[in-house]
Amino acid sequence: MSGHDIRILSGEDELRAIWPLVSQLRPEFDEARFLAQIQRQIAQGCRVTVLFDDGGAPRAFACWRVMEMLAVGLHVYIDDLVTDQTVRSRGYGKAMLDWLKAEALRLGCARLQLDSGTQRRDAHAFYLREGLRIEAFHFGIALGE
Repeated sequence: MSGHDIRILSGEDELRAIWPLVSQLRPEFDEARFLAQIQRQIAQGCRVTVLFDDGGAPRAFACWRVMEMLAVGLHVYIDDLVTDQTVRSRGYGKAMLDWLKAEALRLGCARLQLDSGTQRRDAHAFYLREGLRIEAFHFGIALGE
């Protein structure tokens, strides 16, 4: 990886431009559903951060928020994190995660947390290499089905 630029995005055109990258993580969405939902999440306090390579191509995406919980205090929670599958292992994911850690510290957070699907073994190996640890089980149930 040579140069890169990490920016927080919010404009509809910017968000539309990163859809092909986000679709690698969220193939169950289409572009219209993604745009509608991400704009709602931004209105609720989520931040969309994208790493662009030196040619201007989006290579990593993170959607995250600052939260406070009794269990962990003030922290950054990463909703979504993906690196372009065509350029994995080139340092883009590490650069994004390092930026998120630094931003969490800048915002006064003591922790950074995320959940990752049990099927995402390559992502788990990356998180463990980057110092994240498995600290809990995440439980959930679909309602109204």
